[in-house]
Amino acid sequence: MSLTVKNISVCYTPINETNTFTSGDVISGQVLLDVEKDTQIQSLSVKIKGKARVSWSEHYGKTTVVYSDKEKYYSMEMFFVREDKTNGNDHNTLKDPSGQLYPSVVAPGHHVYPFSFQLPLQHFPPTFKSAIGNIAYTLETKLSRSMRVSSKAKAEFHYVSSQVVSSPELMVPQYGSKEKKMKLFPSGNVSMDISTEKMGYYLGEGLKVLAEVRNNLSRAIKLKYCLYEKHTFFAKGRRKLHTHDLFKEEGETIEPNSKNTVTKVLSIPPSLTISILNCKVINVEYRLRVYLDVPYASDPEVKFPVVVLPLQSGPGAKSATNSDFGIWNQPPGGNLNPSPLQMPPSGQFGASSSYYGPPLSPFPAPGFPGPPDQFAPPSYVGAPGQFGHSVSHQYDSSDPPPYQEHQLYPQLPDHSKKS
Repeated sequence: MSLTVKNISVCYTPINETNTFTSGDVISGQVLLDVEKDTQIQSLSVKIKGKARVSWSEHYGKTTVVYSDKEKYYSMEMFFVREDKTNGNDHNTLKDPSGQLYPSVVAPGHHVYPFSFQLPLQHFPPTFKSAIGNIAYTLETKLSRSMRVSSKAKAEFHYVSSQVVSSPELMVPQYGSKEKKMKLFPSGNVSMDISTEKMGYYLGEGLKVLAEVRNNLSRAIKLKYCLYEKHTFFAKGRRKLHTHDLFKEEGETIEPNSKNTVTKVLSIPPSLTISILNCKVINVEYRLRVYLDVPYASDPEVKFPVVVLPLQSGPGAKSATNSDFGIWNQPPGGNLNPSPLQMPPSGQFGASSSYYGPPLSPFPAPGFPGPPDQFAPPSYVGAPGQFGHSVSHQYDSSDPPPYQEHQLYPQLPDHSKKS
């Protein structure tokens, strides 16, 4: 920070106890500027944007290769002061509370510049952070002066999706079976048929697992459950995969030469990040592994994909359908373009709705075609043996279907402009 500009910062006002924002919310804040003496401003702006970014390195002998990529969701910049006066009435220029343009010369002291943005109505991936990649939503301010280094500041806000999902593919039962023969210690065979009520679950919801186990061994075996997460990062045709067990639970013991039907209800932790399947560089997925603990032998297992859904924001929330949550069943030749962004009518956020502040800054209606070949319906039918590990950089055909290849949410394209 220069001697003239003592401090510049940007802040926002929380709208709820969790300090989160979602699609369509209004985020209001202030740019705060402290200067020591009269200061000529070339431009002063505030920007709101959402972006996903990944970066990691791999070593090949003495060579290190860095893989990185990013995906931009939206970017909107508003100016309090701008040097070009020819566009004084431009909608990207904010005015002071009296309706006048902000002066380009500010006196010594503390200055406050209020602003408001309305978040787009589209549903984007939630805020996510890891050592390799992140999905971040930020407010940024920039002060430019002639022949001086620009002064910048930013503040991140937490975005969550409020979309309620009723996609039929997520609500159908899942089935899987596994049989294993053993010749020694002990000899015989075991088999299990596993089913779950559906694929999609809300945070905190119970996941009911029904298992029919046949133990034709001379030893007792135990049924076990494991829920784990998969973080997959994509860049330059490569992928990096991290898996982590969230919890493990033991079920009933299956006595020798017996057949049991076991029901187990597992709770989806309410603190989980919802499944991120609508980002081209980061996927967050979940798997349920049901397996038999067989002494002195590899454990037979069945895996199911689990999609963790956002909680409904309220009783009046709109349920999402295939057309707005996903386009899995889009007919050939159908329109793959989500509906343009619809902004509220003028005056909607006036005194009658208890909103006071500068004019809202809506985002222009984008036109964004979906990526080609992105919306084929999944082929998952729960066939025996379909499930397996996926721990390499290449896709393993034995793993549950790669839902990262299916766009579950409408998505904005990359912007060509730097933001």
